[in-house]
Amino acid sequence: MASEKTPVTHDLSKLFEKIKDVRIAMLTTTDEQRQLHSRPMYTIKPEHDGSLLFFTDADSAKVFEVRRDDSVNLSYSNPEDNVYASVTGTASVYHDQAKINELWSEPMRAWFPKGKDDPSIRILKIVIEKAEYWDSPSSVLSQAYAYVRAVVTGEKSKDDDVNQHAQVKAR
Repeated sequence: MASEKTPVTHDLSKLFEKIKDVRIAMLTTTDEQRQLHSRPMYTIKPEHDGSLLFFTDADSAKVFEVRRDDSVNLSYSNPEDNVYASVTGTASVYHDQAKINELWSEPMRAWFPKGKDDPSIRILKIVIEKAEYWDSPSSVLSQAYAYVRAVVTGEKSKDDDVNQHAQVKAR
């Protein structure tokens, strides 16, 4: 029996399309004890260079963690639409007031009450190295089809008949 292979693409646009409505990602870094440390982050937007941008505070633990070990993971999940993604990349932190001004939106004030001129705002940039996404139709009809097919044929559904699963390699 031939093993099924997950399709691989180098096109990040499909990944960005999948996660565009999932505003919160779980960012995982490695802490001082070399243990995984995760926290929610608000995704600002993907950049044309294949990176994702976030705002963070200059004194946050994640800033220290990514300066010591810049390998990170982002997990995106939208259970209502059955969309999931895992992104592995390299993190950097910097201050660029022009970029902060460009990316600023008023809801960010919840985290930075002083506004876009708050001197503690930093940009956390994650350059994507690889990613994987899963997208299954959420309709009852699609799920019923997969169930009936499995019962009748004794075979599990194939990726292309009820869901999408792909790996994205940015380089």
